Amino acid sequence: MYSAETALWCALLAPFCIGFVCTALPGARIALRVMCGCMFATALAGCIAIQAVYKTGPVRLASGWLFLDPLSAFHYGVLLLVFCLSSVYALLYFGQELRTGRMDRRQGRLFSGLWCFACAAMTLVLLSNNLGIMWVGIEATTLVTAFLICIQVSRQSVEATWKYIIICSVGMAFAFTGTLLIGASAKGLQLGSHDVLLWTVLRDSACGLEPRLIQAAFIFLLVGYGTKAGLAPMHSWLPDAHTQAPSPVSALFSGFLLSTAMYCIMRYIPLVEAATGTTGWSRRLMIGFGMFSILIAAVFIVSQKNLKRFLAYSSIEHIGIIALGLGLGGVGVFAALFHTLNHAVCKTLAFFAAGRLGQLFGTYELREIKGALHRSPVWGGGLFAAILALIGVAPFSLFMSEFLILKAAMDSSLFLVSALLLAGLGTVFICALGYLLPLCWQQSPHGNPDRGVFITAEAFLVYIPLITLLALGLWMPESLQSILREAAHIISGTTTASAIAGIGP
Repeated sequence: MYSAETALWCALLAPFCIGFVCTALPGARIALRVMCGCMFATALAGCIAIQAVYKTGPVRLASGWLFLDPLSAFHYGVLLLVFCLSSVYALLYFGQELRTGRMDRRQGRLFSGLWCFACAAMTLVLLSNNLGIMWVGIEATTLVTAFLICIQVSRQSVEATWKYIIICSVGMAFAFTGTLLIGASAKGLQLGSHDVLLWTVLRDSACGLEPRLIQAAFIFLLVGYGTKAGLAPMHSWLPDAHTQAPSPVSALFSGFLLSTAMYCIMRYIPLVEAATGTTGWSRRLMIGFGMFSILIAAVFIVSQKNLKRFLAYSSIEHIGIIALGLGLGGVGVFAALFHTLNHAVCKTLAFFAAGRLGQLFGTYELREIKGALHRSPVWGGGLFAAILALIGVAPFSLFMSEFLILKAAMDSSLFLVSALLLAGLGTVFICALGYLLPLCWQQSPHGNPDRGVFITAEAFLVYIPLITLLALGLWMPESLQSILREAAHIISGTTTASAIAGIGP
């Protein structure tokens, strides 16, 4: 029987080691299969560690420099879910690309290796108790995932890759400055050099941090990590990267890469609030950036012509909703974490469906994709349901998390914020339906319905996420409520049991 510590070491190191194996294998298909197997083995080890967190408390590694607590365990569970689903989809998606000659053997091996490295880098971010190591992990995700964008080389994909590298590197420079300022704010605590950036140490001594320095640090950190998360106005890399990347990569970006950066911001909120006397200073910034992201996304969604670009701006909208929930505090934090899970599942499915339909129609242009339900009932139906969920149609779980965030704003008497939130969500709702109805229902100029080679696996990738979104919209298990409450408590420092009211019958 493996201990939780051993399982966690395996979950961190296995993807890193298997990544090198995948790049050295002779064939692309075998590399993709090994990569997929690695993700499920990693998930098994990760689940052992996550279970231990909720049974016996945080799991610590490397003299406390790495640890897994309820907040990181929740995000790690979402990461494993997204990677497992996306790995199966990648096996099918790139199998089709290999058959049609749009991908060669070298590209398949390289993708498999980089995919494993991306998993290892994101895991490092979530396990980091040292804020400097957390920054290193985020920077590593930039370097690894940049090459995933242009794995199928074209002028547009290379341009999107460079844009992603340059903008996110500038953001990481801001985050690095903020990390240094966090260390400087702890100068009066007389901490040792090994402890000065440990999150658990700073949390326990947060009242002694220098308020002005930590406020300056949070501004740099919010801009820096917010760039990687896709918060407006630092979002300009995101639409191009999502549009040009292969669909499995787009699914990973929206499903969890953006949430990885948001997780980093979550770690700093309790430090800032404790150091500034719980005045809500950091939360007001989160509300501002969140609302701006929602409104900017709504404006750009009005004029979209490309399916994947539309989904990219939808990601900016939903990251803004998460930021808004974090800024509202209390019930809003609980709802923001719930929305993180809901968005990860739903946006992963949406990009799965968009990628498969793009292969069938040979384009992602909205005006050329017609009758998707006739052409592919499985993927057309999956896209139809996923977009309905994304725009907040009941009874999908995204409606519930958005409702809770709106309720938190109303309970705080932030009526202008509530009105702007409804305006942004309403604009996206109307525009998305305008794109969705002809895309799915209009008569298709293409021929007979596609029956697909992997119809069982494809149905699994569609129905499992949809059933999850429907089930969580109607009923939230007590175990998930407890997980979200514990994670929210770390961010807000207050109980959020009242958030349970109104979630399902």
